[in-house]
Amino acid sequence: MICFYLIWTLCYIVLLAWFAKKWPNPALKTDLPEVFPEVTLLIPIRNEIKILSRLIDQIHQIDYPKLRVILIDDQSEDGSLDFLRDNLAGDPRVKVIQSPGSGKKSALQFGVEKADSDLILCTDADCRFSRNWVQQMVLPFANPKTQLVAGPVLSTGQNTFFQRFQQIEWSSILLVTQFFFTQKKPLMCSGANLAYRKSAFVQVNGYQQNLKHLSGDDEFLLKAISARFGEKSCVYLPFSKNLVFTDPQPDLANLINQRVRWAGKWKVHRDFSHSASAVFSVIVQLVWLGSLVLVSFGLPGLLVFFLVWAGKILTEKKALGKVLECLGNRHFLIDFIKTGLFHPVFVVWVAAATAKGNFVWKGRTN
Repeated sequence: MICFYLIWTLCYIVLLAWFAKKWPNPALKTDLPEVFPEVTLLIPIRNEIKILSRLIDQIHQIDYPKLRVILIDDQSEDGSLDFLRDNLAGDPRVKVIQSPGSGKKSALQFGVEKADSDLILCTDADCRFSRNWVQQMVLPFANPKTQLVAGPVLSTGQNTFFQRFQQIEWSSILLVTQFFFTQKKPLMCSGANLAYRKSAFVQVNGYQQNLKHLSGDDEFLLKAISARFGEKSCVYLPFSKNLVFTDPQPDLANLINQRVRWAGKWKVHRDFSHSASAVFSVIVQLVWLGSLVLVSFGLPGLLVFFLVWAGKILTEKKALGKVLECLGNRHFLIDFIKTGLFHPVFVVWVAAATAKGNFVWKGRTN
């Protein structure tokens, strides 16, 4: 058992080092395009009345000459639709519509149908982005073979450990996302920072195959476009200038609910690599938790136990710290220690909750 965990830890260190090597250093200054293709920004809205003033400010600060924004109300029950119509009535760039269907995918599909441009950019109502975010996200479309572009998403807030834990956990998601994109086997992306060609969306029939699932607008589309046009048709831009910020979850119950919603998508993917990666991530955390058995081997086992966990935590700090620093965030060692100890329990907790398959999202129950 002692030998197993020593070998296991060494393999983990090598694996994370390999993943981290695929994360690029901060990009050099990129010249913005001289030709600006028309872009339609789609933002689905459901019961977002508390943050709509901030969203409107975010939309107004975008610096892009050929931008149209479509806000699609997904049957809000808190007055969001009326608020948007009242406060955006004089903005010629913005259109507010109501989805005839139910769910985020139906709202996005309706928005794509109403879009006049071929380039579609998507985000969520609680997100924040830079003035030049649109320019940066459309750059890869200068290559006609590019059909989809994904960018990183990171939660905000560093005032509490819980907020910092979420940022570190997000960084692990970004690291895995980047790695599989570099392997030409895109595994996941976030609909909060996603662009694609309307023509590609139409060719893969949008979300028609999975409208019944509440979540998964991002990954289902990624898989469909990648399968239809080839892996090289999908690009990931892991840079701070492409970064979109999202609000952190307020408490552990909401965070677990969110992760259960995300994790539940592996059940409906018809892709072995996706299912295998989900199962493997749980097995890894179970192995870490199983290392507690080492303390039963006396002093040698206790020393190996501390060595194993020190190797785990320091390796995670180096790999995930690189991601966070490249995106303009820094965290202290104590945050990685706390996260490294709690994360295995968190993952297994989410896995157990996912097995039940129940979650609530914007007032709707799965």
